[in-house]
Amino acid sequence: MRNPRIETDVHAPRFRVRPPANWINDPNGPFRWHGRYHLFYQHNPDAPVHANMHWGHVSSANLAHWEHHPIALAPTPGGPDEGGCWSGCVVDDAGVPTAVYTGVDLAHTGLGTICLAHACPDSPELTAWAALPEPVVSGPPPGLDVTMFRDPFVFEHGGRRWALVGAGHADGTPSVLLYDCHDLTSWRFAGVLVDGHDPVAQKAFGGDAVGWECPQLFEGHGGDWTLVVSLWDGSPLSTAYLTGRLITTGEGILTGFTPRAGGPLDLGRDCYAPAVLHDTQAGRNLLWGWSREARGQQEVDDAGWSGVLTAPRVIGTHPDGTVRVSPAPELKLLRARTPFVTRAGSRTPLPLAYDIEVSAVASTTVTLLRAASGAELTLTLDPAAGTATLDRAGWPRERADDSAPITLTTPAASPEGLDVHVLVDGSLLELFVADRAVATERIYRRPDDVAELTVAGEGARVTGWEAIAPGHE
Repeated sequence: MRNPRIETDVHAPRFRVRPPANWINDPNGPFRWHGRYHLFYQHNPDAPVHANMHWGHVSSANLAHWEHHPIALAPTPGGPDEGGCWSGCVVDDAGVPTAVYTGVDLAHTGLGTICLAHACPDSPELTAWAALPEPVVSGPPPGLDVTMFRDPFVFEHGGRRWALVGAGHADGTPSVLLYDCHDLTSWRFAGVLVDGHDPVAQKAFGGDAVGWECPQLFEGHGGDWTLVVSLWDGSPLSTAYLTGRLITTGEGILTGFTPRAGGPLDLGRDCYAPAVLHDTQAGRNLLWGWSREARGQQEVDDAGWSGVLTAPRVIGTHPDGTVRVSPAPELKLLRARTPFVTRAGSRTPLPLAYDIEVSAVASTTVTLLRAASGAELTLTLDPAAGTATLDRAGWPRERADDSAPITLTTPAASPEGLDVHVLVDGSLLELFVADRAVATERIYRRPDDVAELTVAGEGARVTGWEAIAPGHE
């Protein structure tokens, strides 16, 4: 599927997952099946606006090159998802790939139902799905005064299958609800896993969010588990994590979660609703997030597309419970065979999509864009303090959130220096600092901007590659 208008759009990412046109938001149901990675996403096939929710679908053998497939899930007239097929996950149910997702009716007010759809037996590429006519959960449990209920995530613990559901309560308390769903067609409410009254969560998340949506859970270092949530109705919309222990009874029944550490998951302003895949074959956890537009709707309408998913990230935890995150190594498959820069100092033109690694042993400034006004898009590295500061003030955002500099902090750098990794694809910039912090930002080049790399710092090392499609070297 080609879209010539988008192919000439300097703002359009070419290598990250997005549909050929129109709307994308939350990544849904990352799933590995018969040697391929499948990734679904919220999609409006008719316009670049947040409405008419379907599940789009791509797959890849290597996480770098993606193939588009037909729409996987569409609203069923008269069914529990007639108002939209919203976020969820995909699981292997006794050899049958099964989508577990949020369905809403035409008059929903934030309360979804939990629906199932099975991959058809004659569709090994997962391109045909059959939705069950009735939801397996018709709404939130009684007695909790829940005003937000959506985004099921299914996981295994203690030999049983469990599910999380994002929630918000009438008094403004966000929470994650827990269900026993060992039989996917029969769900039992098992209580509140954790809520906004938890002191670790209050310190890590702040108090703006009125709901925690898109909950994700993975096992990390030393038996700890990490809960990832998206902070609904915060300012700006953001993501956060808690690391701690799952609470079980003597019979192994899961009852709750005790956090010990937490914080923001992505320090930028343009990553939301991440989805996690427990990639058992590779022994790792992978994460994708949604990067929404940071420009006005008229520009979006003119462009004909809105949103993109981030690059896949390998995510885990350090022994102290803090998040560990780095780009998936398969992204190196996108690198041109020959780097376009291998030393600091000189000015080097930058392509529309690139992959740069910088190692700093002293204070270092990396410049990526220069405006006609003289403003510069810079990354300032301070190895002694373990900080990297991205200053994009010369490229103000049209949304109402902030354009202030972002500082990513790690423990003080080792004698080898502070390592950063910059991935840029069109308007999507992803900055990784060591394996300790990440920031996602949308930055739109203007026609008179000069995209040029300079790296100034004593002893700094830099290598950069253009990102290329197969066969285009």
